[in-house]
Amino acid sequence: MILTVTPNPSLDRTYELPALRRGAVLRAGAERVDPGGKGVNVSRAVAAAGHRTVAVLPLGGPEGELLARLLGRHGIEAAGVPVAGSTRVNVSLVEPDGTLTKVNAPGPDLTPDEAEALLEAVRSRSSGADWIACCGSLPRGLRPGWYAELVRRAHRAGARIALDTSGAALAAALEERPDVVKPNAAELAEAVGRPLATVGDAVKAAEELRGRGARAVLASLGADGQLLVDGDGAHFGRAPVAAVRSNVGAGDASLAGFLTAGGAGPGALAAAVAHGAAAVQLPGSAMPAPADLDPAAVTTTADVPLDRALTEPVP
Repeated sequence: MILTVTPNPSLDRTYELPALRRGAVLRAGAERVDPGGKGVNVSRAVAAAGHRTVAVLPLGGPEGELLARLLGRHGIEAAGVPVAGSTRVNVSLVEPDGTLTKVNAPGPDLTPDEAEALLEAVRSRSSGADWIACCGSLPRGLRPGWYAELVRRAHRAGARIALDTSGAALAAALEERPDVVKPNAAELAEAVGRPLATVGDAVKAAEELRGRGARAVLASLGADGQLLVDGDGAHFGRAPVAAVRSNVGAGDASLAGFLTAGGAGPGALAAAVAHGAAAVQLPGSAMPAPADLDPAAVTTTADVPLDRALTEPVP
């Protein structure tokens, strides 16, 4: 079972447009509404793979009620924490070439009591969880050290933590030694305070995060592939993508693939790559099912030597 924690979930509305023109009245060719937020996306991908998942998240207003219903339709157990503010609604505009324009709402302002209730919900629902995946930005009202406190409490209870966040929240949580952190290329560069021009630069940055506390780093490098750096060294993987339809949630799908494949080693990395490649070829923030995956298309450092990959540019 994978338990996910999404402190700032959303309803994600996606519109597919023939073109995006400022100041014009635009007519969408297709639209969809999905339960959103990084941890929610991980739960959706886990559920699509046939595994049990529980989503801990704050829910408020009619938007929160709709989000809970949508989670149920996806086979996800929602452990909702009632909050006074309304769950946010995000809007994505997708053009035919895959270009994405996304507007993320700020979300509710959580009170100290609501913040503590979220931590308590994680504690009460995490029994038997193989992993706890803590994902996304913190909403207003949660201090940067909130994830650090969650990691501290979870480790005391013997749980394994995967963390996908950035900025001050990531920096604070590293001190509590999360079992794996999952940045993208931009977040990895931000974390070390310098640009990453090559895969080799990304490896060095991941090693730096390990030196600051992360036990493993799973980094999404966009079209260039994915990187896993852990106590056994560095591993690199990629898969071809015929056409990108939407990259919303691709990193979340990758994390789900990694965790459901055990959360360690080259095999889990290959699963992460397969899930990410499948996700970008689906509409909106749709998560891949097993039928969407093409594991045979994934190449890892067993097929492409790492020393060759290290010199390749990061998108």
